[in-house]
Amino acid sequence: MGGNNQPREAVKTVKTRLILLVPRTVTHVRGFVLAKAFVLVNAEVGSEDQIVADLRKITNVKEAYAAYGAYDIVAKIEAETMDKLKEVVNGKIRRLDKVRSTLTMIIVEGS
Repeated sequence: MGGNNQPREAVKTVKTRLILLVPRTVTHVRGFVLAKAFVLVNAEVGSEDQIVADLRKITNVKEAYAAYGAYDIVAKIEAETMDKLKEVVNGKIRRLDKVRSTLTMIIVEGS
């Protein structure tokens, strides 16, 4: 019986080590967030609260806030791939009513 448990434990150890290496070596792993960005949004005057509410309804938007300064809104987005991240920005955020422009800053971790 002890022989049956040893191979299973060895496989489990290998899987654990692979999971730790995946974010640095693979560009896409289902269930893992590998792409993160901050999106700065310029909005039409008076529409900031509505846009923030709309942003918070988008699955990949993890945080969204109205702000003072050069940009009206700051949002943090996460996705499994860089392509999905681009799809969220171009296909959802930039198409929201009253969004005038966006600036996307990709987050680089571990640098």
